[in-house]
Amino acid sequence: MVLNTYIANEYLRAVIVAMLIFVFIRLVILGFEKIASILVKKKKTKIGIFILEKLSFPLTIFAFLLSIYIGLREIIFEGVLGTVLNKSVYSTLLICLGYLGYIILNAILFKTLESYSKRFKKTFDRSFALLINTMLKILIVVFIVVYIFATWNVNLGPILAGLGIIGIVVGLALQPTLSNIFSGLSIIIDKTVGLGDLVYLDKDTKGTIEKVGFRSTKIKTFDNEMLIIPNNKLAEGKVQNVSLPEPKSRVVIPFSVAYGSDIEKVKKIVLNEVKKIPQCESYPEPLIRFTEMSNSSLDFKAYFWVDSISKKWESIDKANTMIYDVLNRTGISIPFPQLDVHLKK
Repeated sequence: MVLNTYIANEYLRAVIVAMLIFVFIRLVILGFEKIASILVKKKKTKIGIFILEKLSFPLTIFAFLLSIYIGLREIIFEGVLGTVLNKSVYSTLLICLGYLGYIILNAILFKTLESYSKRFKKTFDRSFALLINTMLKILIVVFIVVYIFATWNVNLGPILAGLGIIGIVVGLALQPTLSNIFSGLSIIIDKTVGLGDLVYLDKDTKGTIEKVGFRSTKIKTFDNEMLIIPNNKLAEGKVQNVSLPEPKSRVVIPFSVAYGSDIEKVKKIVLNEVKKIPQCESYPEPLIRFTEMSNSSLDFKAYFWVDSISKKWESIDKANTMIYDVLNRTGISIPFPQLDVHLKK
């Protein structure tokens, strides 16, 4: 280098080289960030803003480590010290590079899934995204570790063989856990349940999906209790997902009137009242059905739809109240179970 002619001290030369390299790389990074920032503002992409915010500090660390790595080449070390220093800095560079790669790939992943959801009008599946995110982390860590071992001339053959034997032993010992993990993958990929879905496990057990993990699924009940269900039980059991195939849900309100009531009048006034319910959807249209002539009453059912399962319980309360009030106001009797006994003299 030109500096060799003017600076004889190798340590001073190494510091100057490192500083010059660092300043140069930082200027390049700042220029790149400036251009990228202008492009992001024009296109107004959230993904670009996210990448710029996340990459700023790691890129500075990467520039600092790279400048040190290049600067160390100006120093002639005796023995293994130089090799150890170079390989240590290089290994740290690889870790930093892996982190940068993870940030970029993770941002691209979420942007791709978000674009796919908007294009095909499908719900963004956070469970699937988290699964891919975890797998991405594992792959990058494995790649970096293998590369670092290769840098330090570590023979991976015996290590991989030992890990293979350990893997067999651990696999047999953790068979139930592995079953839960693969069941969790099946649940996420098949999309049988997703975050926020309302599910019924049995007649008395129901709640919303809070988290689908690798080993278990967490369900929050209406009593604010957390149920932790092993994934293999959830995958093999019968589960009613009320949130599928769409969030819209039908509400059914049974009610009865006394014998002798005008059936068409009952249908008309109750239908008008149901249409006034704030949660009631205009399509499909609400309707009233005369279902049965039972022992003590004429039985009807009111049907209407709400746009979300979360509104169902409030709408049931509102519908019952309004139907009861309108029947009372219009003088239509609401019967109660009764039995007429006729005695012969």
